[in-house]
Amino acid sequence: MAEKERWKVGELAKLTGITVRALHHYDQIGLLVPSLHSDVGHRLYSGKDIARLQQIISLKQLGFSLDEIGALLDNPSFRSDKAVRMQLDRLDEQIRIQEELRSRLEHLYELVQAQRELTGAELIKIIEVMKMTEKYFSPEQMEKLKKQGELLGVEKIKEVENEWPSLITKVRVELEKGTPPESPEVQALARRWKELVNLFTGGDSGITRSAERYYGENPERAAEYGMDQQLWQYISKAMVSI
Repeated sequence: MAEKERWKVGELAKLTGITVRALHHYDQIGLLVPSLHSDVGHRLYSGKDIARLQQIISLKQLGFSLDEIGALLDNPSFRSDKAVRMQLDRLDEQIRIQEELRSRLEHLYELVQAQRELTGAELIKIIEVMKMTEKYFSPEQMEKLKKQGELLGVEKIKEVENEWPSLITKVRVELEKGTPPESPEVQALARRWKELVNLFTGGDSGITRSAERYYGENPERAAEYGMDQQLWQYISKAMVSI
């Protein structure tokens, strides 16, 4: 086998940005076990191992737990193109979000450029965008969101946006029924919740935390979507074990 098709764990970590600790963990739980050995006994990753790693990262970004990923990849009927398709759908969703933000900013820019006196509501929109982008999201996060957004499609994003109210309503129904967060019903809702969040954030936990802080400090914005602190705490407990 050619040398370029053999990677030590440190080399693979450096090339992919995945920590050595994470790769060792995948090895320990049997999710990704290096299939080759060097002449001196060092464990090496093959091209086939890298292909599996790509699938692991794809599914992880889509919100699947490591246990679920292992079950999927070890299932003979699993198709790798399905994971890629799911990633593309997620990116389509993120693009639509960024296109909406861009549209709003372009409209506000045209109003300002025309030197027309802005209404209070229009000024509030300007302040809202400035506050959200400057206070809660770093320039790096905004750039990542922009790039993710460029890969998404408008139709898919609209589809997911329309799903949020229904999902929130379903969670509230279980909350009011007193269904435990660890129940299968709520776990299924939490899993879908996490998938939708990942569609917006690209699986970036830092962006997710920034968004959570934004809505936590601006409960009136969360309330517009039917969210409140009690519901958020409920679904958060359900997502812990996912």
